[in-house]
Amino acid sequence: MNWLQADSRANEKHLDFLMDDRRSVYTRHGGITLPADVGHGMAAYLTNSPLDDQPYRVSAKFRCGGKDRMIDIFLAQIAKGRDAIKDMTELMRIAQKRYGELYDCAPGT
Repeated sequence: MNWLQADSRANEKHLDFLMDDRRSVYTRHGGITLPADVGHGMAAYLTNSPLDDQPYRVSAKFRCGGKDRMIDIFLAQIAKGRDAIKDMTELMRIAQKRYGELYDCAPGT
């Protein structure tokens, strides 16, 4: 798990660049756009990729306390029989909520 925050316009542009890069990779692997309440992001299962060690990936850029934030979650596996995209989306919601608690901000604001 990784998170980033933008404190300046230059950092906001950097987060946009990172999110665009992830969106491009996830799209090539059949990624799914996350619901709007989670921010701008995607989840995907990356196969036949140099990133095979952690192929389950979800990334989202969201607002929290008036600043752009971004969280990436990369997983090596999902339990058999689970809906990986649904689980990763819910995990992102939990991560954003926890981020808000740690940094005293409300995700989505």
